Amino acid sequence: MKAIQFKFLFALVVIIGLFSGCKKLNLPVTVPDCVERDIKRFERQDGGFDNAVAVYQWLVDGKIYYYYASDCCDQFNYLYDEECNLVCAPDGGFGGNGDGNCPEFVGDIAEVLVWEKE
Repeated sequence: MKAIQFKFLFALVVIIGLFSGCKKLNLPVTVPDCVERDIKRFERQDGGFDNAVAVYQWLVDGKIYYYYASDCCDQFNYLYDEECNLVCAPDGGFGGNGDGNCPEFVGDIAEVLVWEKE
């Protein structure tokens, strides 16, 4: 009888642990899972080269992008598409002008703050 109770208790603890790790972020807009994973990683990190302090959603020319603002000087600010493929670095870097690989946007950029590190 105790073996059954132990197995039940163990299974309950495992299930609770699994669901507690799947907590969704409370963001103002819906973002792809890959962006949400990045934000969770940024919340855990304290500085560093691969760390953003803010994520913005850009809507431009009918496409959605995600702009990751770096935490310090001379680092690129990266722009990703909806599948988290790196598009370019629109700004940042030593000269502050990005990497020069961004597409030519025709329309205005509508920007929404998705997340900001506290």
